[in-house]
Amino acid sequence: MKKETLAKLIDHTMLNQTAGIKDITRLCAEAKHYRFKSVCVNPAYVPLCKNELKGTDVKICTVIGFPLGATTTESKAYEAAEAILNGADEIDMVINAGDAAECRFNSIQLDIAGVVNAARDAGAKTGKTVTVKVILETCFLADTTIVTCCQCAIRSGADFVKTSTGFATPKDSSGNILPNGASAHHVELMRKTVGKNFGVKASGGIRNAKKTLEMILAGANRIGTSSGIQIIETWDESVKIPGWDE
Repeated sequence: MKKETLAKLIDHTMLNQTAGIKDITRLCAEAKHYRFKSVCVNPAYVPLCKNELKGTDVKICTVIGFPLGATTTESKAYEAAEAILNGADEIDMVINAGDAAECRFNSIQLDIAGVVNAARDAGAKTGKTVTVKVILETCFLADTTIVTCCQCAIRSGADFVKTSTGFATPKDSSGNILPNGASAHHVELMRKTVGKNFGVKASGGIRNAKKTLEMILAGANRIGTSSGIQIIETWDESVKIPGWDE
């Protein structure tokens, strides 16, 4: 896979709590230089990104109900619509992990649909096609629950399912911290569930080229990472990936 192809799979991400204007401005400059698919930022910085990325093909992605997903559907819908009107092109929304853990799938589907509809309505007002990704926080979920949540995302009209926020803190029964990011197993399961025409975004803990390759081979067609520059600069273009280098 060529580096320029890989770059178009990467959401260049900065969601840390202390990120400021200088940080986001630098993020946008990096995204323009490396020609990443998008920058992924908190909603407060969408207008800044719109200004910094004007005249480029770099998309603006923002997060909704982040990172817990435990706000109301109405709050998420408003947040999504405002973000689109402010200049966002893509929405990464977090489902309510409590609903997922307790298998309240009707609530999950209604939650996703509320955000999708609000984002699409706002997109229609601004003349843009909006992409909606649904963050499942897979580290908390059983495989059967992941499958059903993916099905909810499809039925609700979303475009992608996404593994993780990167902010979760799962623990085992002894209180030990467990991995909280993307795994090849979960990406494979999500791809198998949604089919080839739906998006799968891997995010959380993807910090090098080896992990990125693992996620793409598992079925991801979008990568969320704050390490995009390192990944691009160390990427081996001689590696052939089925479906991408044919």
